[in-house]
Amino acid sequence: MHYDAVLFDFDGVVVETPSSQRLYEAFGRAADRIGRSGSATELFQGLVQGDFESIATRCRRLEIDTDTFCTAAATELVRAQVADVEQGLRSAYDDVTAVRSLERPLGIVSDNHPTVVSRLLDRFGFRSLFETIYGCPLTPDGLARRKPDPRNIEDAMATLEADSALYVGDRAVDVQAAHNAGIDAALLSRADADSPTLESEPEYRLSSLTRLPALLE
Repeated sequence: MHYDAVLFDFDGVVVETPSSQRLYEAFGRAADRIGRSGSATELFQGLVQGDFESIATRCRRLEIDTDTFCTAAATELVRAQVADVEQGLRSAYDDVTAVRSLERPLGIVSDNHPTVVSRLLDRFGFRSLFETIYGCPLTPDGLARRKPDPRNIEDAMATLEADSALYVGDRAVDVQAAHNAGIDAALLSRADADSPTLESEPEYRLSSLTRLPALLE
């Protein structure tokens, strides 16, 4: 099938997934910055919950200004992930180079912070491969757009002027988001990754991004 564009998840597809422990530590530093040391566990649970209201509810309970905390948390999350790359604790996958041969517009749609995505793409020399980037900042609208919400996929397609697209991800929620946007999904299952439990089947399954060019011929 012909696709006008190909969209990719970021963590687990282009770069290695960040350590949950490192993200938790970043939340701890954010809590320290606003003078609420010891609140990291509860606040981090709000992020894991995946929506702004979960974070806001915990901030209210802890008598923390939500916007102040989210600004500090976003700063620390970006710093932590960039530092992991600079220290060699996290890297890009070798097979990302295979997408260079795809002769159609490419984009990134990620649940990670857009600043993280842009900076790591620059760091690994992949920024020029992708014409558009959509991420999820720590704001009400940003977290509301986390997958399986399809709006970031839909907006990326509009930016690329694509009527059809293939979304490549490594999680069940990626498949759901693609289908919610009315497009096909390719599930990337790397050898060292656990197989996700799926609510809907992807149109394609890949063991490596090197399989993608042949699939799109």
